[in-house]
Amino acid sequence: MYETIRVEQREGVAVVTLSRPDKLNAVTPQMHKELLDAFKRIARDDAVRAAVLTGEGRAFCAGQDLETVTQNPDLDYGELLRSGYNPIIEALTSLEKPVVAAVNGVAAGAGVSLALACDLKLASDKASFVQAFVHIGLVPDSGSTWFLPRLVGLTKAMELALLGDKVSAEEAARIGLINRVVPHDALMPEALTLAERLAQMPTRAIALTKRAFYKGLTVPLSEQLAYEAHLQAIAGKTEDHREGVRAFFEKRKPVFRGR
Repeated sequence: MYETIRVEQREGVAVVTLSRPDKLNAVTPQMHKELLDAFKRIARDDAVRAAVLTGEGRAFCAGQDLETVTQNPDLDYGELLRSGYNPIIEALTSLEKPVVAAVNGVAAGAGVSLALACDLKLASDKASFVQAFVHIGLVPDSGSTWFLPRLVGLTKAMELALLGDKVSAEEAARIGLINRVVPHDALMPEALTLAERLAQMPTRAIALTKRAFYKGLTVPLSEQLAYEAHLQAIAGKTEDHREGVRAFFEKRKPVFRGR
């Protein structure tokens, strides 16, 4: 179905794999279209309650495929972002299902942004992260200027963006860029275990939590308090909430259905 990615489904989890290993999974216009289509399908598929995003081979994603840039000397980078990358970042952050990044190797440029747009981020001990934009005279994009200061603070974000130094997985975890580092061979098993755990949780509550956190980054406290009340009214009417309360009183593990 796809040429540049693979999508597999198991136990309520969709695994999306960037699949251009010979090019370090660098992004092309075709990959833009396929990633956006894949996550739109995941959003509509009630059988999928969590997703994993990873890369094939020794890289997670090397960012933009510069060969496609050199083939088009009149390329409008702004339009490339507006029509290509930005819809994917928005699809990931607005997806009402949890997404786990399994960063298996180098993530560079927009490849970092793809990882940061996921809700939970695991990285192989062989992974690394680099804000490569400065090395080719460009500005961090695809959400990097939004994510980085919020995750690691303005001072560290400036260092990462202005120097463009490679950051190891261990350092990325230490500064709060990712959640944790796992041995390379254990990366996918751990990512799948985490995603399968999330797939058994109350999906609507997770979706509303994502909404709340992203809105809370941009509004004053009084507005966020009102928004929390609005979301909680919605969550309180879900089947999963009622099941959670029943399970609490019956002293058993709840069986959530994602409704």
